[in-house]
Amino acid sequence: MDRKARNTRNMLPDKERGGRIASRRGQSGSKGPPPPSAESPEYITGSGSQDSSKLFDDQKAWETWLEIHHGEEEGVWLKIAKIGAKIPSVTYNEAVDVALCFGWIDGQRRAHDEEYFTQRFTPRRKHSMWSQRNVDKVAELIKAERMRGPGQAVVDAAMADGRWTRAYSSSTVAKVPLDFQQALEGDEKARNFFDALNKTKRFAFLWRVATIKKPETRQRKIREYVGMLSEHRTL
Repeated sequence: MDRKARNTRNMLPDKERGGRIASRRGQSGSKGPPPPSAESPEYITGSGSQDSSKLFDDQKAWETWLEIHHGEEEGVWLKIAKIGAKIPSVTYNEAVDVALCFGWIDGQRRAHDEEYFTQRFTPRRKHSMWSQRNVDKVAELIKAERMRGPGQAVVDAAMADGRWTRAYSSSTVAKVPLDFQQALEGDEKARNFFDALNKTKRFAFLWRVATIKKPETRQRKIREYVGMLSEHRTL
């Protein structure tokens, strides 16, 4: 450093000069970026933490947030009041409807406290399968002229590649496909074990069978699943 630069530095007030030194030390010793602020996307969505959950008083407030953030966020946890709680809050069904309008989808639900649960919402992944429930919901949203551009775009993509017509039923109404049922009938151990499974474990098999595209792959996977069930194994 030349004499002129040293003199200029020494003329700085002690507070400013000390701040510059501290800043340089922080940069040289830093192992990563500083912690994100409470309003940054990293804080809201980076780790999927419920600590960053958001509470919206009504459907309109959630809709307004998505209007601004639907294309820039990776997801968000919504804090939703439980049924019977006397707290202003968007309901689960309202939140799902708004999410579908913007091409988002509901995901994991977690307990929070006595008054709230938290529900994860994220943009729909490319090529993800559709549930019949959401197909029906979108039909009503389109009829009510509530769909937005981003939501309509993912619907159009699903219609174009066939995912729309392959929508699967929810776990409460799913039926065993005929070819899978016939395969189970040929193995008594597999059939008995499958019949004894709870709805969630049964649906794990049914969903996979229903979403296989190629007939030869479907038959191969059915044989594989029957073998697993015969050995009392689940997915």
